[in-house]
Amino acid sequence: MSEASVPSSVPIPAASRLTAIDTFRGLTILEVVGHHATGMGLRHADVGSTSHDLLLILNRTLHFAVPAFVFLSALVLTRSLLKRFQPGRYLWRRLTRGGWPYLLWTALYAGWYVWTGQRDPGTLTDPGRWRDWLLYGKASYHLYFLLVALEVYVVLPFLLPLARRRPSITAALVGGLAVQLGLYLLNRQVLHLPFPASTVLWYALPVSLGLAVGARLDEFQTWWRRRRRLLLPLLAVTYAVYLPVAVAYVRGTPVVPVVYNGLSWSYTALVALALLGVAYWLERGAQGRTFKRVIATLGTVSLPIYLLHPALLQALERYRAPEGEPLELAFNVLLYALIALVVPALIGRRLLGKKLGLLLFGR
Repeated sequence: MSEASVPSSVPIPAASRLTAIDTFRGLTILEVVGHHATGMGLRHADVGSTSHDLLLILNRTLHFAVPAFVFLSALVLTRSLLKRFQPGRYLWRRLTRGGWPYLLWTALYAGWYVWTGQRDPGTLTDPGRWRDWLLYGKASYHLYFLLVALEVYVVLPFLLPLARRRPSITAALVGGLAVQLGLYLLNRQVLHLPFPASTVLWYALPVSLGLAVGARLDEFQTWWRRRRRLLLPLLAVTYAVYLPVAVAYVRGTPVVPVVYNGLSWSYTALVALALLGVAYWLERGAQGRTFKRVIATLGTVSLPIYLLHPALLQALERYRAPEGEPLELAFNVLLYALIALVVPALIGRRLLGKKLGLLLFGR
């Protein structure tokens, strides 16, 4: 993304108020919009064409947003809880900042899908549909993250004794993967949840990583500089193994579920660590100051972008599907992605700190 992707009318806060956490959010929200925009493009590219193959590879490469956001949520909350934990205040903030937006946007997207003709009006009076929408975040394909975040809010206070022991980040990476595989087998053999990826059980690895990094955030940059010569090659190898399996999965070719999920968990966890390393590197660097400020500013409105961009992409696709020759298709996908990014960013900045922003986004 270029510096000109966000118009100069977007208010940019002072650099001192922007942090590596904001930059992480900004990088991740760029990935979210890119992932969903390429998914839209895949629906209109000819299967087997070079355009379709390239969009599919990019789409699977960019399939790490929810684990990254879960990692960041666990990191930030662990950091906050270790400083002060007041159960009443914590519960109220989580309900107003997480619970209310989830309920509101579930209802809004339920209405949106009916209004745009994507669902039958009868779904609005179907208790079974509302059960799935509320219990598994299925009112729209992206809302499950808000539900997972709510579950993270519930789980983290119980993990505070572990956080106070300041577990090793390396141990959290290895141990978290082991716990994740154990929970996967528990669900497969015992729980049989209908949508396990819409529950916190599917994100034990990013939660444990976020907890460890949150407990040792002051040491993270030193840890990353020491470990990156191992972790970056490991990420490259994991990606090289993950990508063909992920592409095969999307194409409908049978894959071994535990292999696909294990590779996905490993890839997304390593990407989350690398993104945080990049965010700190950008914060320290003296060059590209405007670029860094734009990315970090996008991070301050990542929730409005996350909530609004699917509706914008759907509206644009219905208005004019991104079809045509490969270059035309790529241009339209990029254009729609920029619109779906910039418009919610402008709305989010405009409403930041306002009563309507508090009503819509919980902040």
